[in-house]
Amino acid sequence: MKVTFLLPFYVQKVARMLIKEGYKCYLVGGALRDTVIGRIPYDYDLATDAKPDDMLNIFPKSVSTGARFGMVSALVPDKNGEIFEVQVTTFRSEEQYIDGRWPSKVAFIDDLDKDLGRRDFTFNAMAADLSLVDLSGEDTDLELELYDPFEGVSDLKQKVVKAVGTPLERFKEDGLRAFKACRLASQLGFTLEQATFDAIEASIPIASQVSMERIRDEFMKMLVKSPMPSIGIDLMRETGLLKIFMPELLEGYGVEQKHFHADDVYRHSLKTCDAAPDNIKLAALLHDIGKPRKDMGNGHFYGHDVEGAKMTRQIMKRLKFSNQDVERVVILVKNHMFYYPHIDENTPEEEARKIEEHRWTDAAVRRFISRVGEENIDDLFALRIADASANPKSSFKPEEI
Repeated sequence: MKVTFLLPFYVQKVARMLIKEGYKCYLVGGALRDTVIGRIPYDYDLATDAKPDDMLNIFPKSVSTGARFGMVSALVPDKNGEIFEVQVTTFRSEEQYIDGRWPSKVAFIDDLDKDLGRRDFTFNAMAADLSLVDLSGEDTDLELELYDPFEGVSDLKQKVVKAVGTPLERFKEDGLRAFKACRLASQLGFTLEQATFDAIEASIPIASQVSMERIRDEFMKMLVKSPMPSIGIDLMRETGLLKIFMPELLEGYGVEQKHFHADDVYRHSLKTCDAAPDNIKLAALLHDIGKPRKDMGNGHFYGHDVEGAKMTRQIMKRLKFSNQDVERVVILVKNHMFYYPHIDENTPEEEARKIEEHRWTDAAVRRFISRVGEENIDDLFALRIADASANPKSSFKPEEI
């Protein structure tokens, strides 16, 4: 299969330098995947038979980001002098994973097939030989011949995330891959291939060993890069991954909200997250986290905002968020139930009169701003809008907030 690819000048420059020195150079990974499905790639990874020491000599301005594993970041300028980073990795095989993250034994090889075979998912295990095209440095479309030994293109067409080779082995090699599978499914709008899904369930003990910082980064990447983060979050629930780092969210599963909400607490939280702007996705997901512990059994959850703020702090501390991030999200969760009366030309006279009696005074507005922080006001209103948008039974309309 051939794909048309606009390869940036700086990537062509790195490839030219490798090929000039007699080394193989392949474009690999996410850039090819994105191109096949019609997305614009933003990251470019190259694979080569050049060893790390060779690459450090070829690229004077480069950083050894993992020489033991054959990873070098080449720093090269574009036509305007702006410096870009291109990750170049030596073909390698890996053995004896003992910590669920790093192989204890790495061998640099000349075999592209073996190198692709160690990768995570089929659509990330494709390659294109850059020695077969004109790398003149011009920003023109290149026609690349796609090498696809694990049928990644077929999986892209079927919209499934499928692990390379034996799925359980891939997840035993690096526990983070289980989280990444859900993130990619969410990001791309895909499903998990059944054997891959089953392998994630079976590899929970390995996934449980992943550091909270790595899980946090993968989870946040999923929240902000997915059109519908709920897809990935729900996959994490179904596979058992969510219980590892955010079991509190599961408490809302099946907790009905009677006639006040169309969905249970869990599903409403996911829909609110989908509806929220990127910068408040986490606050949107956690805004009702306290409801199950304040369930009155009649659709009321008095004090859930305060309880939710406490739980949010615990969750974010567990995931090693910065103090600044913790305080910001806690403020949003704690204050998400605020209500500012709204009157327009369609408001009945009697209702308008009652609203006027309870309208905030200037002093009340000042106290509210002082409590929330002026820098958080816009985000709090955005959270309230997302909350209302995710609930068709809400008495508040987004445009009224």
